This record gives sequence, C-alpha cells and structure tokens, in this order.
Amino acid sequence: MAHVSVDAGRRSFSTSGSLTKSENSVRSDNRKLIGCLRVFVVRMAGPDRRSSDEDETEGPGGMMYVTDIVSSAGSVLLVGVLLFAVSGVWPPLVAIESPSMDPHIKEGDLVFVMEEERFSGPGDHDGVVTAANDDSYRKFQRPGDVIVYEPDGNGRQTPIIHRAMLWVEEGENWYDRANENYIGSADNCEELTSCPADHAGFITKGDNNGRYDQVGSSPISEPVKPGWVVGTAEIRVPLLGQVRLQWNQAGATDPVTNETEATAVNATAAG
Repeated sequence: MAHVSVDAGRRSFSTSGSLTKSENSVRSDNRKLIGCLRVFVVRMAGPDRRSSDEDETEGPGGMMYVTDIVSSAGSVLLVGVLLFAVSGVWPPLVAIESPSMDPHIKEGDLVFVMEEERFSGPGDHDGVVTAANDDSYRKFQRPGDVIVYEPDGNGRQTPIIHRAMLWVEEGENWYDRANENYIGSADNCEELTSCPADHAGFITKGDNNGRYDQVGSSPISEPVKPGWVVGTAEIRVPLLGQVRLQWNQAGATDPVTNETEATAVNATAAG
C-alpha cells in the first residue's frame, strides 16, 4: 500500500520500494516550469503582427485615399468634358432658380443646354425655332425652342431661360403678330414696348408668365439678338439643380456670380 506524506518544504513518495525527490530537485523542476510559463505569457501578450507589417500597410492606405480623391475629381472632369463635347456650351448644365417656366421646367431642375445651331429644327432663325414659326415643333410640351440668353446681352447678369415666341425684324411693327394676352394693356405698337423693334431678335416669354419679356415698364430684355443666346434647353432632370442652388447660397459673397459660373460644370438660370 502506498503512503503519501507532506512535510514543510519537502514531499516524499514511498511505495513498496522506496523513491524520493530531494527539495533541491523539486525547486529546480519548479523553476523550469515557471520559465516555460513566462515565455508562454510573453508570446501570447505580444503583437499579432510585426512592426514592419504595420509600416507596410499604413503607407499604401494613405496613397489609396489620395488616389480615390484624384480619381473622383478626374471622373467629374471627364463627365464635364464629354457633356461639353456633345453640347458645345460651357457650362452645359444650368440649375433653374425661379418658377417662371412652370410646369414644364420647374425651380430646382437641372437642364442640359446645347449650342443652338448644332441640331436646329425646321424653319429656324440662327438655330432657334420660334413658337410662331412651326406649331408642330415642340419642346417641353409646347411649340418653340426654350432658349438660355443673356438679358440685353449683359454677360454679368444671371442668364434667362424662356421660350422663343416669335422673331421680329429691325424696325418691324410686330403688334399685330403678337398674342393679345401677352402684351399687357397696349392697344397699338406705340404703346407696346420695343415696338417697332430697335433691332432684329427673338420675342421671348416664360411659360408661367403673363406677358412677353420685352413688354412692360421694366422689360426683362430687349428683343434677344442671336449673339445673346447661350443655347437651347434640351433635357431636364427634376430637382437635381437644388444641389447647385444650395451650393450657391452657401458660398455666395458677391451679388454678381455669373463670372465664376464658367468654372463649374453647371450654372444657374433665372426663369
């Protein structure tokens, strides 16, 4: 029968034969065991990867961030260049900032503009088809081209986007050709602003306005000369222009903003 006895500082094991470990031997084994545990703990508590691995990943991460920014900017520039190649107008997109073309073009819409002579319709005047010229030629649900023009040829003012209603020649009495609903209280050419016409040009009107742009005590513009036309409106994207309008409101510091618009992919146009 085996016996186990525990002494202070010493353990003895005795069987039918006799086998004992001295105190020094036990202490030596304990030191080895503790040493192994120390190595195990240090190895488990250390980093999962070498410091050289960390250096290798941090550098490429920063480069990827810069690459993403450059790639995004390049994509925007490429889109702008492609739109310009198609439209022939810079900027090729305008954000609508007033409701004068409702309901066919609404405030906050983004409109793609094309150079007027690039794909002109039948019977055009310098690339623009008027509502009076061809009732079958329709843009944005009504006859006639919708044009973007500089009022009175002033490039410092916000461009206007309205429909071309009729073409008048220099010195023409166009009262009889005008729609009586759009000339205000005028009863004859003498009472009608810009009649007879000082120069040849387009009589224009917003679809949501009650009179021609060239009528009234403070007309929006004289008859629009072909050289004042920026282009014709082709396609509208609902509400997308709000982004541009909000950007303008956030960064507006000068009441005259048209000079800086040419650096952007899109500009604003008043209805």
